[in-house]
Amino acid sequence: MRSLYDVDAIRSAEKPLLAALPDGTLMQRAATGLARRCAQLLGGTYGSRVVLLVGSGNNGGDALYAGAALARRGARVDALLLSESAHDGGLQAFDSAGGRRRKAGGDGDRALIAEADLVVDGMLGIGASGPLRPAYARLASMSAAGEAFVLADDVPTGVDASTGAVQPDAVRADVTVTFSAPKVGLYIAPGAEHAGVVDVVDIGLSLPPAHVTALDVEDVAALIPEAGADTDKYRRGVLAVVAGSDRYTGAAVMAVGGALATGVGMVRFLGAAHPGELVRQAWPEAVVTVAAPGDTAALRDLGRVQAWVVGSGMGTDDAAAATVRAVLDRPEPVLLDADALTVVADHPEWLHERRAPTLLTPHAGEFGRLRALQREEVEAQRLEHVRDAARSLDATVLLKGSSTLVAGPDGQVRVNTAQTSYLGTAGSGDVLSGVCGALLASGLDVLDAGSAGAFLHGLAGIDAAGDPPTPFTAMDVVRRLPHALRIVRG
Repeated sequence: MRSLYDVDAIRSAEKPLLAALPDGTLMQRAATGLARRCAQLLGGTYGSRVVLLVGSGNNGGDALYAGAALARRGARVDALLLSESAHDGGLQAFDSAGGRRRKAGGDGDRALIAEADLVVDGMLGIGASGPLRPAYARLASMSAAGEAFVLADDVPTGVDASTGAVQPDAVRADVTVTFSAPKVGLYIAPGAEHAGVVDVVDIGLSLPPAHVTALDVEDVAALIPEAGADTDKYRRGVLAVVAGSDRYTGAAVMAVGGALATGVGMVRFLGAAHPGELVRQAWPEAVVTVAAPGDTAALRDLGRVQAWVVGSGMGTDDAAAATVRAVLDRPEPVLLDADALTVVADHPEWLHERRAPTLLTPHAGEFGRLRALQREEVEAQRLEHVRDAARSLDATVLLKGSSTLVAGPDGQVRVNTAQTSYLGTAGSGDVLSGVCGALLASGLDVLDAGSAGAFLHGLAGIDAAGDPPTPFTAMDVVRRLPHALRIVRG
């Protein structure tokens, strides 16, 4: 499991090392790792052209020392200085190695960047915040317009290392070389979209357990239950799916399919006649109970159930609200998706009254309705908002999107690393609800079910997209789920 850290945690861990080591030791370690990655990107330094964008702080010092190392290996290295107070030691090393420097802002900046093979962003570091000054935004824009590789030193300029929030004109890097440990903001959109590939250079910090983590394939494999020799369908889990309507028939088919493909022992479907018939045709192994909307007696008589998925395509009228309320009154874990989220947005007290685990799976628009926010506000500060929602609603919240986050009421957050933009397709969220519901029914707690489910769903999407990636449908994701499980397990 990867631990992701914010700026405060990094700064706290640096203090004892800075006090114990000779001055400049950590910077030299960082610059060595940075220079090594630059050389790898260039495929050989001799004769290559490198441009450094250098700010006034330690970030600029890292870039200058790395530039000096590249110059000694035969690269032509130019430094564009954004401040009169660039790092003294870095400047001396850079000059001694034959680097060429000049003040940024001249007419030749654009041509210099356009001719480069590699641009190193050393303008601002992890402590920066607020809008970019025009000179910084100008160079960021020039680096985006060129064809050179862009490598960010620790964090792309304009990206908040703690949250992933970005400023207009933030640098878009192909690679970010970050030091000590992965930073939260490099893995959470929109910052993740500016970071590119993230490489971590260990410079010797000792860090405490993190509140934000990312599961790797080995972590997911350890979570997913294996079927023992003496198992049966009840021990593997029974999931109830309440979904679909005469208008949104496919939601029921896809939610049930996602659950079955994930390996749940049994799915009991409860819903209207038409989606129920389609579920029978698509998944004859599902147990289908037809009930009129709002028939809570049918819900009580459904039989043995170990978890519930409710909401996809069921509508938001009074009958749907009665069904959601009845499910929330149950003692088993409940996953609320789609229309059920719209219902509870008007009745948050239903969540506070629950004593059993609850998992909410909104996309940004549904999350906005839950929290009285605009979609743009949610997307700009995903980490802040998902943490706040989980705490105040006393539920685990899976916020879908370009970087899916799963947050628990205790402040723990998991970032999904298995994703493809092609999962943004109709019905994909219904499949995800079935996957997570299956894991809930198998006995996983809500944080594990949400994060492992998001990983499997994303892996199936990557498999469905292929290489090079091409669009796919939600049912393609269902078909790829068994393969995703095989990948995870072996």
